[in-house]
Amino acid sequence: MEWKRTHKCGDLSAADIGAEIRINGWVQKRRDHGGLIFIDVRDRWGLIQVALDPAISVEAHKAAEDVRNEYVVCIQGIVRRRPEGTVNPKLKTGEVEIAAGKLIVLNSAKTTPFQILDEIDVDELIRLKYRYLDLRRPLMQERLILRHKITKLMRDYLDARDFIEVE
Repeated sequence: MEWKRTHKCGDLSAADIGAEIRINGWVQKRRDHGGLIFIDVRDRWGLIQVALDPAISVEAHKAAEDVRNEYVVCIQGIVRRRPEGTVNPKLKTGEVEIAAGKLIVLNSAKTTPFQILDEIDVDELIRLKYRYLDLRRPLMQERLILRHKITKLMRDYLDARDFIEVE
């Protein structure tokens, strides 16, 4: 299976229902419902729920049994509407899910010293020690993106006026 993504996690919507897609991202959460396994996969653009059903792919379901939080995975499957009563209006992608046909673990991960969530209360020294994990939190990503956009705007403005940047 090719592992290069065709779509970003946060870009999938009802308009994509029926499309065969491939996403890459970190496992945010894994839920085993005794037959079906659900994995929330996130990238910097958002979060999508992936359903792994042994009736669709025994291999993908078996691979999902070993997946844990912060594993980096590649999922290939079909976008489908979530079953009635399971729509999540809090998520941009809450109307759809991916019925996985293939799952590849691109990288496994040890248990993190804190959850990669915005609403966590973690000592600042721990966050700084594990800065590479802290930067995965949505709030920190928003801040990095804002900083990038402001810096780019300033550079473009100055460049358009024939300034050069010297470091």
